[in-house]
Order: sequence, then structure tokens, then C-alpha cells
Amino acid sequence: VEPLYRENYRHFENQSVMRVLDNPVSTFSIDVDSGAYSNMRRWLNQGQLPPEDAVRVEEFINYFNYDYPLPESRNVPFQVSTEIAPTPWNNQTRLLRIGIQGYKVTRDQLPASNLVFLMDVSGSMNSPDKLPLLKQALTMLVGQLDARDSISMVVYAGASGVVLPPTPGNRKADILAALQKLQAGGSTNGAAGIRLAYQMAQQNFISGGVNRVILATDGDFNVGMASTEELIDLIQRKRKAGIALTTLGFGSGNYNDHLLEQLADEGNGNYAYIDRLHEAKKVLAEELSATLLTIAKDVKIQIEFNPARVSEYRLIGYENRMLNEEDFANDKVDAGEIGAGHRVTALYEISLTGSPGQRLPERRYQSEANSTEVHTASFSNELAHLRIRYKMPNETVSKLIQSPVMDSGINARGGDSFNFAAAVAAFGQKLRGGTFLDDFSYADIESLARQSRGKDPHGYRSEFMQLVSLAGTLDQAENIAQNLDEG
Repeated sequence: VEPLYRENYRHFENQSVMRVLDNPVSTFSIDVDSGAYSNMRRWLNQGQLPPEDAVRVEEFINYFNYDYPLPESRNVPFQVSTEIAPTPWNNQTRLLRIGIQGYKVTRDQLPASNLVFLMDVSGSMNSPDKLPLLKQALTMLVGQLDARDSISMVVYAGASGVVLPPTPGNRKADILAALQKLQAGGSTNGAAGIRLAYQMAQQNFISGGVNRVILATDGDFNVGMASTEELIDLIQRKRKAGIALTTLGFGSGNYNDHLLEQLADEGNGNYAYIDRLHEAKKVLAEELSATLLTIAKDVKIQIEFNPARVSEYRLIGYENRMLNEEDFANDKVDAGEIGAGHRVTALYEISLTGSPGQRLPERRYQSEANSTEVHTASFSNELAHLRIRYKMPNETVSKLIQSPVMDSGINARGGDSFNFAAAVAAFGQKLRGGTFLDDFSYADIESLARQSRGKDPHGYRSEFMQLVSLAGTLDQAENIAQNLDEG
């Protein structure tokens, strides 16, 4: 394994426990990226636990489908559902799950797509898990396209160039021939390649269609800080002109996760890490509609907790996605997109007022009883009030959905999909140090996932259990090695 220090991850601290009396409102942007999950799988399969900064728990949770109810019509692009039950790793707290499910679109219902593949063919891409895997992945995507679609290919390495001018999606032999000719070699000039790719996308723009640049790279750009800022400025401008950016990450050793996540966020796109052909199939075939077609943009979630019922809360994950309370109704503040068929899950661990689950010490001059009696009578069954803002893809003014979160089911065991999401959340937290998990072990996480596996048509849930088991083994080995060193 190449040295860890050449991989680049954005550092962040875990979410804190918040006191409702001080901070009753929590606001964040949704995130449909899944790159952190498949990147974690690559680390474990290499025989190492991933670095903590590589673990974004929300991307683990959002890797899986939880069979949320679909919206009744496309007038509102997604359906919101909530569930609350005891927390599997702490029976003195409760876990609140917020689920958002976008409407689904079949392949033949997708609008015409103008796709520009921007491919890194620099020397750093010259290994089996990079350019050869990228070719296989894009071959899979080409298989999904038809005559209405247009494909272009741009490469960059030292000089950048067009290897396939805009070509109808049914001319598969021409597209695949251009793809197969690609070879890796030379240094990287990613910025020039991105400019050229956007130029191609603009020239071939389809009004009312999907217009997207798909950047495939290990992210090892040879560009300075000023160039990164210029790049982000370009991506933001093109986003406003209706051209989105998706990033697909490949490889290890020099992998730049931070940059690829950042570019996709700025480009109103999604970020996936392709560690194997099976993952390419998930992102570019099974979930192609979600990857390509945005059904709602700038989706923000805000929850206001009722201090008469909830004393503390902690959002699990989304550390890089937090917004200020006033950002929620400000339509100039960018947030995440949701694709057709995408689902988003957020989990809060909450402590009920007066319960032994409270982690923060009592205040001398502030008691829940004094501060909350005004609210108690009229909102006694409400734990919180949930608000979601979103914009339709071609609109600039947001719409609001809101509903109370009632206390029903507060003591009942969660359903299978609830508990599987909790198992995934526990695993992510465990890999980040497990501060709030007490003595909940890898074996406990695996057991919870096994009991709640439910339907698993593609085998992703079974694989999750194997990864938890593998992480437990690697963790044990690390502890033994550490004890020997100290001894």
C-alpha cells in the first residue's frame, strides 16, 4: 500500500451534543454523495482501517436504499417520512430518522442527455484500478444511452484534447473505439481539461435536457491554490448556466477525496468513488437516473426541537453540510441536490427532557421546567417541527414543506430499515472513534445489521456485514500491535 500521507481528506470534528434551550434549531444541506462508503471499502479490502477524515457518516447511511414511500405525484418531487425509536447503542436516548425519497424515473423517461466525459489520462492513472477500470465503468454507462443522447470525450494530461466530438448515444461502436484508445502518461493539467469540457457541453447544450460534465480522475491535479479557486469559480458559473458536474474518483495512494467532493458540491452534482466494476454498475447503471437527472435543488432541512419534550440532540454526520439558521430561508445560499429515485436519510440522537439519557450537566439558573411550561399545553405531543426547503430544477424561488414530528412509537423497537440505518450510522461513528457509542462493539453492529437486513436484492447489505466484521478484525489486530509496541 502506498503511503497514506499522499491521500488528501478534509479534516472535520464530530458533531457535538446540543442543548435545546440554547440551540433549539438545527439546519443543514442534504448530501447524496456516496464516495466515502466505497472508499472505506477499498481501505478495508487493502487491510487497513480508513483514516477518520475519510469517514463521512452521512455518505455511509445514504449509500443504502431504505424503501421509503414514493411521492404521490411529481408536483412535489419527494416524499418525507419520519420515525422515532430507542437508540440501539443507548436505550436511554431515542433516534429520530428523517427520510426523503425522490420520485423515480425509468431509463426511457429520462430526458435527452448531453454528457461530456472528462477523463484523466495522466501518468498517475496508469494502474489497473484507475484507467482500465474507468474504461470499463464508462462502457457500462454507454450501454444505457440512445440516439437522443449526445456523448463527447475530453482528456487531459499535459495538453488537453477532444478524443470524441459530440456523438449520438446509439453510435456505440464509435464511442467505445474512442474509449479503448485511451492510454495513461504525462503530467496533469486538470484545469485546462475542465475548461475544454465545459466549452463542449455549452456548444451542445440541450434545452430541457440533462447537461452534465462527468469528471473521472484520482484527483491528483497539478494545480496551485489560485487555480483551484479559479476552477471553483468556473464550475459555479457553469452551474448557474445549467451545466452540472459529477465527479467519479479512482485509485489509491495519491487519491484526492477532498478536491473531488468539493468540485461536485460546487457543480450541483454528485460524487462517487469507483473501487470496482460492481460499484460502477451501481452508480452508472442501476442508479443512472439518480446520477444524471436532478429533480430538486438547494434542498435544506431544518428541525426545531420542542424543549418541553427534548432536552438535547446530536445530528449524526453532515459536519461539512451545516448551515446557519438564517440560511434556511435565504434562496441565495446553495445546498444539495436530489436526483430521480435518490433517497436521503438524516439521524438525530435525542435525549428526552428529564430522562437519564441527558449527557450535558444541569444548569444552576436554567431549568427545563421554568423555560418550557409555556409551550407544554398546546404542543405536548410534538417532539419537533420539521421544515424542508427546495427549488424545482429551473426555478430560483424555494418552496416549503413542513410538518410536526409526533411522539408516537417513542418506546417501540424500530422497523428493519430503521435499525439497518442505525447499524450503518453506528459503523461510521465507530470508524471515527465511537465517542458516543459507549461499549457498542463491531460485533454488536454486525448483529444489529443481521437482524434488520430485510430485502437485499443486490447484496449490498450482506456485504456491509462482512465489512463490519473485517473492520473488527483489523481493529483488534491494531490494538494487539499497539500493546506490543507499548510493552
